[in-house]
Amino acid sequence: MKKLLSLMLVSAMAMSMLTGCGGNAGGADGETDIKIADSVKIGIAQFAPHGSLDNCVEGFKQGLAEAGYVEGENLEIDFQNAQADMANTNQIAQSMVAENVDLICAVATPMAQAAFNAAQGNIPVIYTAVTDPVAAELANEDGSGTGNATGTSDKLAVEAQLEMIRAFQPDAKTIGILYTTSEANSVSAIEEYKSLAGNYGFEIVDSGISQTADIPMAAADLAAKVDCISNLTDNTVVSSLPVLLDAANKAGIPVYGSEIEQVKNGCVATEGLDYVALGKQTGAMAARVLQGEDAQSIPYETISEYSLYINSAALQALNMECPEDLKANATEAE
Repeated sequence: MKKLLSLMLVSAMAMSMLTGCGGNAGGADGETDIKIADSVKIGIAQFAPHGSLDNCVEGFKQGLAEAGYVEGENLEIDFQNAQADMANTNQIAQSMVAENVDLICAVATPMAQAAFNAAQGNIPVIYTAVTDPVAAELANEDGSGTGNATGTSDKLAVEAQLEMIRAFQPDAKTIGILYTTSEANSVSAIEEYKSLAGNYGFEIVDSGISQTADIPMAAADLAAKVDCISNLTDNTVVSSLPVLLDAANKAGIPVYGSEIEQVKNGCVATEGLDYVALGKQTGAMAARVLQGEDAQSIPYETISEYSLYINSAALQALNMECPEDLKANATEAE
């Protein structure tokens, strides 16, 4: 009898611990109630300091907070920025793995690849602002992860962008694109541009660079050859956007951005996405993983809604204006 009572007591204590320490407890109707852990620590690793990626991080924190994970309460964050340096990228990823954080949020393709390789499946990686997760070898064709990872894609609205450029420049023939040859997201975006450009009467002229120092000469050379430039979400190029804009302005041609922050900074227009919303969506996915879901089994997600943003001052400086049939849906980037 004493042994039986002891076993019953141990069993009761175990059940109490499971229901009080972040585990899942069944409700009266048989459904599972989600329990938030008392405290979790995550790493946020950002590849480069520019507006769209900053907005991703802001949105990511919002998404986590809405799911019950609030920084300073039950959430500790180690935030690090690689400053667009690949050596820093690998070092940051390895340091977060050494910290044994509960999860790594990797912002932009190079950072996502570094975190994925460093974690080796032992820590879930939730990525954001990765244009092509399949090309980056983070996801399979069906959207599932190739390992312990999932996240969100900032896939460009390439066809909508081409249609917009044609509306702004009815006589243009060539579009220039400057990109980093080592960024898988940029390579795949250019392939899509080239596959669709002919449908709108354009030829794509691309110029690859390997490092920031290459940008001034490459930008000046490209601007002299084309009717306009369409800027990607290429992290290295975006970090040096003023250099690209300066070269284009000297050549008297417009630069079209790929999201609102680029338009705020001087590009004339974009059919782009909202990176705060993208980050928020990523934060909600991260919360699901922190609550016990397997990251690999969650297909990566994209945002399907895009908006037309314009910079009237940049347009005016080039004696351009927003086409009448687009004005009703255009938002001034402020």
